[in-house]
Amino acid sequence: LQSLSKGPLSNLPSLSNRLCLSVCIPQISYASTAPELSDNTRYDFFSRVVPPDSYQAQAMLDIVTAMGWNYVSTLASEGNYGESGVEAFVQISRESGGVCIAQSLKIPREPMPGEFDKLILRLLETSNARAVIMFANEDDIRRILDAAKRNNQTGHFLWVGSDSWGSKISPVVQQERVAEGAVTILPKRASIDAFDRYFRSRSLSNNRRNVWFAEFWEENFVCKLGMHGKRPGSPKKCTGLEKVGRDSTYEQEGKVQFVMDAVYAMAHALHRMHRELCSGYPGLCPRMANVDGKELLTFIRAVNFNGSAGTPVTFNENGDAPGRYDIFQYQINNRSTAEYKVIGHWTDQLYLNMDAMQWTSGDTSVPASVCSLPCKMGERKKVVKGVPCCWHCERCEGYHFQASEFMCELCPYEQRPDQNRTGCQPIPIIKLEWHSPWAVLPVFISVLGILATTFVIVTFVRYHDTPIVRASGREMSYVLLTGIFLCYAITFPMIAAPDVAVCSFRRIFLGLGMCFSYAALLTKTNRIHRIFEQGKKAVTPPRFISPASQLVITFSLISVQLMGVFVWFAADPPHTVVDYGEQRTQDPENARGVLKCDISDLSLICSLGYSILLMVTCTVYAIKTRGVPETFNEAKPIGFTMYTTCIIWLAFIPIFFGTAQSAERMYIQTATLTVSLSLSASVSLGLLYMPKVYIIIFHPEQNVPKRKRSFKAIVTVATMTSKLSQLTSERPNGEVKTELCEGMDTSMPSSKTTYVSYTNHAI
Repeated sequence: LQSLSKGPLSNLPSLSNRLCLSVCIPQISYASTAPELSDNTRYDFFSRVVPPDSYQAQAMLDIVTAMGWNYVSTLASEGNYGESGVEAFVQISRESGGVCIAQSLKIPREPMPGEFDKLILRLLETSNARAVIMFANEDDIRRILDAAKRNNQTGHFLWVGSDSWGSKISPVVQQERVAEGAVTILPKRASIDAFDRYFRSRSLSNNRRNVWFAEFWEENFVCKLGMHGKRPGSPKKCTGLEKVGRDSTYEQEGKVQFVMDAVYAMAHALHRMHRELCSGYPGLCPRMANVDGKELLTFIRAVNFNGSAGTPVTFNENGDAPGRYDIFQYQINNRSTAEYKVIGHWTDQLYLNMDAMQWTSGDTSVPASVCSLPCKMGERKKVVKGVPCCWHCERCEGYHFQASEFMCELCPYEQRPDQNRTGCQPIPIIKLEWHSPWAVLPVFISVLGILATTFVIVTFVRYHDTPIVRASGREMSYVLLTGIFLCYAITFPMIAAPDVAVCSFRRIFLGLGMCFSYAALLTKTNRIHRIFEQGKKAVTPPRFISPASQLVITFSLISVQLMGVFVWFAADPPHTVVDYGEQRTQDPENARGVLKCDISDLSLICSLGYSILLMVTCTVYAIKTRGVPETFNEAKPIGFTMYTTCIIWLAFIPIFFGTAQSAERMYIQTATLTVSLSLSASVSLGLLYMPKVYIIIFHPEQNVPKRKRSFKAIVTVATMTSKLSQLTSERPNGEVKTELCEGMDTSMPSSKTTYVSYTNHAI
């Protein structure tokens, strides 16, 4: 005995293995598919012309993956075939990843009543795992389908059957609907026409050498062969003239091809061995008579020929045939006829015609068998611990986007998530537009103020030599009006689109208008205060009260502001920035980058701080000169101007800094600042110059020279007025006037002085 061809019985490998303990005989199987037979250390003399179930398991896994199923259950018949097949599938799926096993159930060899119903109910515990991978025998397949039908689960399960199901009719008889859509696999094979012709020609007379043929004859034709027939109780007697395929149904058994290939493989190996060992020697030579199994195994593993179906017959180092499978789907056509339809094949990789597939009720869309549905765009998967195919979907919130399947990442600071949150896009950049309501009101006030200021300047220029204009201090008035004009004009660069030039104008003129205004007013109030303080001590006027001196003092104060601005320019040249934090709202859709000049709140306060200091100092002098007679000077209008201005800027501070966290910060702060500057200028213009313009235009009769008084007379009247106010509360009015008149030097000679006042006594 040189070799052995084997069938599918599961106990044969063990028997052969024990036989090899004494004599190692090469074996070629035409039906054994158990994966463990590929173990070359245990079954080194074993070969097979059918692929092992590990290839079948890989093909089934590829089918599951192609369908998009990642959550499946397995069902196996107890025994070597079912358990080994499922084990191979589980092992391969674990190694490749992407497919999780919901449940692995086993069908007992001798199931109890109701066992299959229990299996169906257990499969329903993980109802999302609709796909069921089956390595089961025909009877178990039929009974599990019947149980699914009884439990009203027709159309729920997606069956994936191994080659034990293949294209067989018996498992699906009378339960076509519950089996509809089942995908099955079968080793690639073909019907051998020569075998059909041979087998159909066999009869009792020409096939006597087959001792089992008579029994087959009785079974196939449902008859009994005479007295010695083995079919008891059959009413019909065999005539011997029956014909296979004519008087009975006939279908070629699927393993015929593999039986022939196994025999031919052994024949090819022996032929090649004879040619090499017995070259030119007819029959069995002495060299070949004593050959051992290992040497024959070498020739078996080296065979390579086209088998009975035209496909190559080869073996790998483990004695396995290449994996070649046909993929079937059990479908019900429009005529309600059920059939197995070839939808693809597998040869080391899957080729599947998805368009040819059909599911329950003719649906062509692939049903799902997943633990969790795919996450939407912009959502990440949070995997359930221990079950990588199950997850919860979490949306990427805020400024995060979906960087990968499992991660959300923060967009760069100048970007925000796109609409789908699958990437980032630049944040839109905005600036204060001229048509914005926040700009319209400041511009309207500014334009009115500029027109009014221009009108006052034109009026003063036209009536340049009239008493009211001259008495107002023409030089200081023009300086003050320039400051008022700049306070109105700064609105336009504050609203204009930021660039280097606009930012430079903002730095220069933001505090300069206020500085011009309050430097001039401070110089005026200081002059008034010094005059009346000096009058209390002596009759000589104080120094530096001439117009030229006043201009020098005013521009000296203004130069401090300009020097500060130039230092600012040198330390930090003006430039624009895009502030993404100002309008970085919780909802990224509303986020905006603000194009602005690089002027911080601190820099703004420093720029305005000097002007505010001048304003406060001027207010202090206005308070000190509040007792000066109103017929002598502008102290009271200046005082009212400064009080009102202080109120405006006290209101400005909480509004400006209280909106620092607001999304509308740019609009509110710009509008607040420009309106505050315009209101300050309007107060100065309205209280100090509009009364004069009114008199000049509507009451020119009052704009005439008045009687001049000397500095000493002015101081004397001021001193009397001061004493009068001190004694009013102590004596009756008549007594006070008498006392004051008696104290005056009536012999004081009058003297002529230059013109220094307007109205009656203004200085």
